[in-house]
Amino acid sequence: MNTRYFSPPDSLCNSGSTVSFSANSAVGEDRGPVITRNRSSRAPPSTFLIRMAMRISRARWFTFLRRVFHYQNGSRSNLGSNPFNSSTWMMLEFIALIVQISTTTFTLAISKREKPVWPMRIWIVGYDIGCLLSLLLLYGRYRQVTQGDGFGLSDLEQQRGIEDSRCSHLMNKCRTSLELFFAIWFVMGNVWVFDSRFGSFHRAPKLHVLCISLLAWNALSYSFPFLLFLLLCCCVPLISSVLGYNMHMGSAERGASDDQISSLPSWKYKAVDTSLEVGNGVDCNSTLASEDPECCICLANYKDKEEVRQLPCSHMFHLKCVDHWLRIISCCPLCKQELER
Repeated sequence: MNTRYFSPPDSLCNSGSTVSFSANSAVGEDRGPVITRNRSSRAPPSTFLIRMAMRISRARWFTFLRRVFHYQNGSRSNLGSNPFNSSTWMMLEFIALIVQISTTTFTLAISKREKPVWPMRIWIVGYDIGCLLSLLLLYGRYRQVTQGDGFGLSDLEQQRGIEDSRCSHLMNKCRTSLELFFAIWFVMGNVWVFDSRFGSFHRAPKLHVLCISLLAWNALSYSFPFLLFLLLCCCVPLISSVLGYNMHMGSAERGASDDQISSLPSWKYKAVDTSLEVGNGVDCNSTLASEDPECCICLANYKDKEEVRQLPCSHMFHLKCVDHWLRIISCCPLCKQELER
């Protein structure tokens, strides 16, 4: 008996059907019944898994994680807006800080009679003070972002002005010092909580559970870059190779509409004095400090009176190049910032 297996084409694979052909030779027809087995290991992935992968690749949170990874591992000079300065991320930070401050304050108020072995209350109070300082820094970042949006300058010029200001420099130093404080406080808390000599679960169960929860939250925060790398560089390529769908590329449905593209500012490029002529309702007083005189899509230098378009992240491209790009995928070619829908 000779058994041959036929591998179906892609059209059949997508429909979820498998085809197998078996041919019995004329010799040995009086033998017993023939058992034919399909190779289940070669079965195509289900349509449900592919659709789920497509939905995940188009989700906003997945796009945001890609922006964060690109921002953390790329060159700052080639990036647009900071994803951590977006309103959604700052709102999440605000909610997390408020929850931590409220939880620590409430737990300290209801556990006055508990007597832990090690100075657990001092550690919790220090952590609470650090959260309050982080809340003040978050408010300062919010003020900088909102004030920068109110001027008539481009986003790139606003970012430069903020980075060069003394206030921004002071805030960066304070943020670095606060991160160092939290790192030292995290190590001290781990030593005191998990050391058997300082076991306080029976004498102070509420404070002990609170310390364990705060340490677990900080451990998750510190491992976020590693988890992000594991997701985007290991899990996503593996899933893409198994399903045959590149999750990083998205699909045609992610393209921007003509109304979205036409609402973006555009003008005619002037190479002599970098002044901008009015185009599509752009104010004639608007200016743009462009360090790179070439379009990163076609790799050609901007010429006089060529139409260019600027994206919300302040990156500039040829109008025809970026319009064709946005119809395929509605994000910046450099910083991957999505257009608002």
